[in-house]
Amino acid sequence: MDRKVPAHVAIILDGNGRWAKAKGMPRSYGHMKGCANLESICDDVKELGIRYLTVYAFSTENWKRSREEVEGLMKLFRSYLKRCIKISDRNKMRVKVIGDISGFDPDIQESIHILEEHSKEYTELYFQIALNYGSRDEILRGVRRIACEAAEGALSPEAIDETVFERYLDTAGVPDPDLLIRTSGELRLSNFLLWQLAYSEFYFTEVPWPAFDRQELEKALEVYQMRDRRYGGIKEGS
Repeated sequence: MDRKVPAHVAIILDGNGRWAKAKGMPRSYGHMKGCANLESICDDVKELGIRYLTVYAFSTENWKRSREEVEGLMKLFRSYLKRCIKISDRNKMRVKVIGDISGFDPDIQESIHILEEHSKEYTELYFQIALNYGSRDEILRGVRRIACEAAEGALSPEAIDETVFERYLDTAGVPDPDLLIRTSGELRLSNFLLWQLAYSEFYFTEVPWPAFDRQELEKALEVYQMRDRRYGGIKEGS
C-alpha cells in the first residue's frame, strides 16, 4: 500500500460462533478457525508495516458462556500460546498478554510467562493479546495501585496526570491505537480499551472474524487513510 499505514491497530475478534453456525458447525469450530486466522493476520500486519497489534480474544464477561464453550476456549488457548512461540520467531514479534491472568489455571499462566519471556527481545512487531480483559477492570486495577502508592507516600496526588495514569494500565509503554476494527457487524466497544481508544478511528465490518483476511484488512486501512486525523471527517478530495 502506498499511503501511510497506522502504527497501531486494535481488533475485536467477533463472530466466530455465528460464522460456524452458518456453516452447520459447532461454535468450537469457529473459535478454532478464528485462532488460525489470527496467525495469518499477524503475518499480514507485519508485511504491511503495522508496528503494534492488539486483539480482544477473551473478555472478563466471556466466563458467563456455557461451561462447554469456556472449556473449549481454554483448551484452544493452551494450544495457541505454545504455537505463538513459533509465530513470534517468524515475525520477530514481541508478545504481551493484557488482562488479569490470575483468573486462568496455573498451566495457562505459565505458558503466558514463557511466551512473554521468549519473545521479549523482538522489536519488529509488538503483539498484545487481551485475555480475561475488561477495560473497566483494567482501570480499577490501575486506580487501586495508584491509591496504594499514594497512601504509602510514594506518589503525590498532585503529580497524577494522564501520563502518570497511563503507566498503571496494562498497555503501559505502548502507543494508543490509531485504528480499531470490529468484525461481524456489532457497533460497540464491549469494554475494550476505553481509555486508549479515546482518539482512535473506528472501522466496523459485517465480515466475521474467521473470514477476515488480508483483503478485508486492506479495506479497513484504505478507509482509515481517507480519514482526516487532525480535524475529523473525510479528507477533502477523497
